[in-house]
Amino acid sequence: MSIRHAGIFNFKATVSESQKHAFFVALKALEEISGVEKMEVSRQTSSKNKFKYEFSMEFASNEVYQAYSIHPQHDAFVNDYFIPLVEDFMEIDTEKLM
Repeated sequence: MSIRHAGIFNFKATVSESQKHAFFVALKALEEISGVEKMEVSRQTSSKNKFKYEFSMEFASNEVYQAYSIHPQHDAFVNDYFIPLVEDFMEIDTEKLM
């Protein structure tokens, strides 16, 4: 079964536009990791929730997703960008039913 890994988030109020740009460049670079399929980065257009940004990517299987999760490039992104810059987030990992 394929896995879709997604997250919705907000930046900390102190994050500058240049920091946001660097974050998105580093986030998009994660699609270079073997096994990442169909990566998308989006800005929220609905006022129905409190989050402003979203990312998603797909993996062929849970095993491929688990390998991505421990990849050094992913760890570096989390430690260098996500933790310092993101204030509020929710991650969603789903398995396709149909």
